[in-house]
Amino acid sequence: MQLRLSNRTVDGIMIVDCNGRIVFGEESASLRETLKQLITQNNRIVLNLGGVSYIDSGGLGTLVALYTSGRKSGGAIKLANLTPRVGDLLQVTKLVTIFEVYDTEEQAVQSFRKGVAA
Repeated sequence: MQLRLSNRTVDGIMIVDCNGRIVFGEESASLRETLKQLITQNNRIVLNLGGVSYIDSGGLGTLVALYTSGRKSGGAIKLANLTPRVGDLLQVTKLVTIFEVYDTEEQAVQSFRKGVAA
């Protein structure tokens, strides 16, 4: 299944809805290019991964690169709505210790507000 991306803004936070597979090749390149453009507009991004069925090693590499780009821009890329399969993958690879992961999109959006208040 191709990766479909759509984005919207919620309370000043960019939400990117991902549906499909994040795998090496066209899908990873599409995600990388989309986020590079969005980071220039808004460096506070939540990746809603609720529709992602599979991520391979190339997809994981892309997520790590995007995390780094978000940090360099002075913002953050946070993950929300992980499917059990994707959540397990992040646990096994220990990437769950790198990314800020939230059960819901709303919690991820709220976490940006807490960061501002602190």
